[in-house]
Amino acid sequence: MRSMPLPLSSGDLLLDRRLEWARGLMEEGEAAAAAALLAETTTAAPGFLAAWFALGEACEQSGALDEAAAAFRRAFALDPTDRLGASVRLARLGAEPATMPPAYVRALFDQYAPRFDRELVDHLSYRGPAVVLAAIDEVAGPTTRFARVLDLGCGTGLMGAAIRSRAGELVGVDLSPAMLAEAQAKGLYEQLIAADLSDFPVGEVGAFDLIVAADVLVYFPDLAPVIAAAARALVPGGLFAFTLEHGEGESALGEGLRYAHGEGHLRSAAAAAGLAVRHLAAVSTRSEKAKPVTGLAAVLSRGRTAGSRQDP
Repeated sequence: MRSMPLPLSSGDLLLDRRLEWARGLMEEGEAAAAAALLAETTTAAPGFLAAWFALGEACEQSGALDEAAAAFRRAFALDPTDRLGASVRLARLGAEPATMPPAYVRALFDQYAPRFDRELVDHLSYRGPAVVLAAIDEVAGPTTRFARVLDLGCGTGLMGAAIRSRAGELVGVDLSPAMLAEAQAKGLYEQLIAADLSDFPVGEVGAFDLIVAADVLVYFPDLAPVIAAAARALVPGGLFAFTLEHGEGESALGEGLRYAHGEGHLRSAAAAAGLAVRHLAAVSTRSEKAKPVTGLAAVLSRGRTAGSRQDP
């Protein structure tokens, strides 16, 4: 179902221009001045969602964290589906870790889809698919093929392109219809499905020999539910290969609104799901501000290794 458009305009041209002026002030480092302007704007237009969200950003930048939280709560109240991600900003301000709202993730990647490959590969030196493939090779060997492969969070098909030659049947699932349209154009997948990643595998019990998730689990504060769902979807001996951003403790929401997870949290989630950790290595799948982002590559297995080993 197509979501309703966000009320990003107040309906008043002058107030809309105030929002743009405030954004300009924030870009110039004048967050306090932007917050004052936005406070006036939201008083004049209390249903102006975009202005409330921007007010939260301006207050956060200026160090007025209580006011920022209040503004983000108001934005969330105006749009309970949370397509702007107000609950995620609240989590960064110290609330309990929040699962990324599906509407927020869908809106984010629908907008990003046309330039996704270029931005990741050219600007962020993205190498997630190659890292995942190398981790699989460490466990199963470079000549092993997998009868049925699930690409969780397949996006535009970057991981699909890397694993295609190793898969008999390749299924991709993603929350963003625009990203799936880009993947469809590449002709890599036998099946593409628009679905919430944590919900999709529920009906696919024992259906996949390999599940891959490159740069996807950074949108889950708690790894346990998605790892448990993957375990149910694997055949005996099946593998779940994925990357994470590495952090201390259970999980932490970073400035880029992506979760970093500790090794202990990963191992605990794997054990609870009945999966063995077959491979775990420090890696970097991307760069931010010209510096490698610290990450982990993991391969979990449900018992013995699946796949059919073929000699070269």
